Amino acid sequence: MTPPSRCGSVAIVGRPNVGKSTLLNRLVGRKLSITSPKPQTTRSRLLGIKTEGLDQIIYIDTPGWQRRAPRELNRLMTREVLGALQQVDVIVLVVEAGRWCDADAHVFAHIRRRSLPVLLAMNKIDRLAGKSELLPELERRWAAGSFAEIVPVSARFSDNVAALEQSLRRFLPQRPHLFPEDQLCDRSERHLAGEFLREKLVRLLDEELPYSAGVVIDEFTEQGKLVRIFATIWVERPGQKAIVIGENGAMLKRIGEQARHDIERLLGRRVFLRTWVKVRENWADDARFVRELHRQLPAHAR
Repeated sequence: MTPPSRCGSVAIVGRPNVGKSTLLNRLVGRKLSITSPKPQTTRSRLLGIKTEGLDQIIYIDTPGWQRRAPRELNRLMTREVLGALQQVDVIVLVVEAGRWCDADAHVFAHIRRRSLPVLLAMNKIDRLAGKSELLPELERRWAAGSFAEIVPVSARFSDNVAALEQSLRRFLPQRPHLFPEDQLCDRSERHLAGEFLREKLVRLLDEELPYSAGVVIDEFTEQGKLVRIFATIWVERPGQKAIVIGENGAMLKRIGEQARHDIERLLGRRVFLRTWVKVRENWADDARFVRELHRQLPAHAR
């Protein structure tokens, strides 16, 4: 008899900036979710799909869990996390190894109510001096929490990521696969192109530009081996627009060039990318605009 197929969804959750998106990329084996050292880079759920043999794991990357949501954009991200927990089979709580804090405890207090297996991924072990720092923390977490398993990993260097995946496979229910074997993501190439552009904004401007800068792809046209992309970068103040553009357009050019290289690697084709920067004051507090931006409506549709 042929062994039954297994398929399950895994929510990757945790406080901001613990490495959830980097971990998803390592687990899937492809860059799908954008990353940066700055908190709140991820804004919406993204599915990364890993099919291997009879097993299919659907990883759900989520925004950093926020205890307070002062702006509409923050509230949207909180809803994204809660929505991701509604129909999953397993939860992976990602924390920084050696740095369990009140925010981690807050996340764990919420997810343990779901009566689902929770695996603790203690990330960034590469930052620890050695096992002498790691082992006491492992013992404390095992004694204090109701974790199905605890797996120390370094998403940055892929250390022990395969072991985490092997642990997750044990919790997959027997059911048919939900996605084709060759599908890696639930988002369109258009959406991913916008996210790659936003990643460069966050990385290159760092503290100069709040994370509330947004990107919309206004046009995504395939012409043979060339993809033409027109994008709008939305900011909240004229001063932020000047920062994004830079002197004589130098910063905007640099952002566009780096984003184009990543998009070309994703698509496997040449990309023509043109960007504009526009101002809409306090858009991160505008519920309607945030919803439209989240749905990636082009500028002319607003």
